[in-house]
Amino acid sequence: MIASLQNDTFLRACLRQATDYTPVWLMRQAGRYLPEYRATRAQAGSFMGLATNTDFATEVTLQPLDRYSLDAAILFSDILTVPDAMGLGLTFVQGEGPRFATPVRDEAAVARLEVPDMAKLRYVFDAVTSIRKALNGRVPLIGFSGSPWTLACYMVEGAGSDDYRLVKTMLYQRPDLLHKMLAVNADAVAAYLNAQIEAGAQAVMIFDSWGGVLADAAFHTFSLDYTARVLRQLKRQHEGAIIPRLVFTKGGGMWLEAMGQLDCEVLGLDWTVNLAKARAQVGEQGLGQKAKALQGNMDPNALFANPAQIKAEVVNVLNSFGRPHTDSSQTGPTHIFNLGHGISQHTPPENVKVLVDAVHAHSRSMRATRT
Repeated sequence: MIASLQNDTFLRACLRQATDYTPVWLMRQAGRYLPEYRATRAQAGSFMGLATNTDFATEVTLQPLDRYSLDAAILFSDILTVPDAMGLGLTFVQGEGPRFATPVRDEAAVARLEVPDMAKLRYVFDAVTSIRKALNGRVPLIGFSGSPWTLACYMVEGAGSDDYRLVKTMLYQRPDLLHKMLAVNADAVAAYLNAQIEAGAQAVMIFDSWGGVLADAAFHTFSLDYTARVLRQLKRQHEGAIIPRLVFTKGGGMWLEAMGQLDCEVLGLDWTVNLAKARAQVGEQGLGQKAKALQGNMDPNALFANPAQIKAEVVNVLNSFGRPHTDSSQTGPTHIFNLGHGISQHTPPENVKVLVDAVHAHSRSMRATRT
């Protein structure tokens, strides 16, 4: 028996419904900035040892919720589990990040790609079910995947990259190969997210971490179109509940109008975007598009400031979005507070509490103030 949800503020904000305060969660909230995470990772022996063990993955997902009054949990996993299941041989080297043993760089390698058997990712779905049970209704659970383009970057480069030279060479020289790879990636991501939903995820997020490195026309053709292909295949509901779909493109602010056409509920924004302008552009009901809830977008480095400055920056972000609507009889502009990218591993844990508490306090006072 799945426990009923005690705090649905995040889900209601995703659906542009009035909330008592602005919900907050943080990208990479379960991670290296927490000493308890580092202890569990040491126990697991490696990052993949952590991610593939149901008990460990459950434990680290819940760790930040035991410290902070966050309004959502996000599955502890990695965006590269899907290409790993395709047989590319994912490893994590301490201090170097992820690496693939067999990158995809030629026609033969692309031809071998196919949507993986989801049974190879059973450890992820088992973790989702375990986390959902352990949450016991405290807050909703978010599942996630990398975008087709972001996965392709790692698959071609073989690791992280400073210039994306190899994947961009394929883009310009053999766009046919890249399109084949992206089609497989999109269908794999859709199957993967749907399986997370079936396992218990109550919202799903697509991380287009590297969309912002593309030229304008290339972004539409090689990133946005394939994110749209994923969204078209996703379950809209599960067990009677709507499953919100969130899309975050780092560096995607210039394409906000085009992203407003995506069939999703929430757009995540990095710290370069003005929230008031984004609200006017895609957060209000407009002609020819479904208005989006907005998520973001404090600079993660603001968390290295002193508490008074962190609070001031929280207020700046909330005020930039403006007063959310408060009419429970209809939908309207809503905001989910987050960072503009993942939290830094060097962040002092006590500063995160300052942020979370400030979001809840100031956003309540904004709703109490009549304009």
